Amino acid sequence: MAVLAPAAPGPSLRLRANALQSLCRQVFALRLVMIPLGAPLALSHTAPGPPTYLVAAAVLFTFMLSYALFRDWERCGPLLLRHRWLLAADMALGTLLLITAGPASPLGLVALGTPLLAGLVYGWRGSALYAAAQTAVVAALGGGLLLSLLCVLSGAAGSSVRDFLVRLTEARAQLAVAEAIRAERDRLAREMHDSVSKTLHGLALTADALTLTEDPATLRVQSALLAVAARRAVTESRALLTDLREPLPAVPLLPALHGLAAPGTTVHAPAALPALPAPVAHHVLSIASEALENARRHAAATHVTLTAKTTPTHLTLTVTDDGHGLPPGGAPPGHYGLLGMRERATAIGADLHLGPHEDGTNGTRLHLTLPLPLPLGSP
Repeated sequence: MAVLAPAAPGPSLRLRANALQSLCRQVFALRLVMIPLGAPLALSHTAPGPPTYLVAAAVLFTFMLSYALFRDWERCGPLLLRHRWLLAADMALGTLLLITAGPASPLGLVALGTPLLAGLVYGWRGSALYAAAQTAVVAALGGGLLLSLLCVLSGAAGSSVRDFLVRLTEARAQLAVAEAIRAERDRLAREMHDSVSKTLHGLALTADALTLTEDPATLRVQSALLAVAARRAVTESRALLTDLREPLPAVPLLPALHGLAAPGTTVHAPAALPALPAPVAHHVLSIASEALENARRHAAATHVTLTAKTTPTHLTLTVTDDGHGLPPGGAPPGHYGLLGMRERATAIGADLHLGPHEDGTNGTRLHLTLPLPLPLGSP
């Protein structure tokens, strides 16, 4: 029953093993406190001469060995979780104090550590075995009923704590998996909305126009546009699949911002923009692209201005237009562009403000503030 030592432990098992090792170490810490507290009283009730020396030697040996285990727990802890016979050596350590100081001595409480450890490491079967063995030792040495009962209760306590810890780690692991799935679904929804969905919408509009066109020359032009849009949808789909399987390539921010500009769009950006990790640059460019698309498609803007500024502490991106502004009740059902922009800003730790112009003129103003330098591990 060598638990907690699988060949390739998952996150849940690693979390559980680390927690159990920490609890086991606290048992040795408790023992290090109990021994100095009980030793003076035990020595005061011991006959002078060799009996006192024997008890003092047992106390010193037990304390030093427990301290060594506590200090080098990173190396000793995993061994205790893998080899059950080490608990028998721990019980022998407690038995040494029971023999020298007597089970009625305060040092007899040190023996409770073994059933407690067995419950933590091996569950109720291990706690039952070691609690029974420790109780038998106490009874053989003439210990009272109270100490025997405490041995049983300590094993039960260790087993109960272990069961609670197992349930807790499993619940946390399931919650982490659910959160990861939800985050990935949201990310895929954003990427689909900002790429393939828009292209497919354009395909649908072009196809609708084809059904209403009878002029052969116009049909050829619209068919060519339809083919271009279809190829673009394929390219965007492949890019999305590549993003799922491989890291995003680095994107120079300045050329990419100028590449977003369409007729009626003015870009103001310094020649030297800070280098951003590829995922962060991807989110920034997606927010800017969505803002420009909303201004052209939904706000009927005739002119849009995109401005990027940088300081030693922040990168700011502002998109302003002269359209008719945001819808009064927010985005209508089925439109997720504004939600996607806010989620992207949250993902990179940026502040996003979206609303009317500060001077009260017609149009919409988007202002994104990204702190610099970016923390390690930025998405």
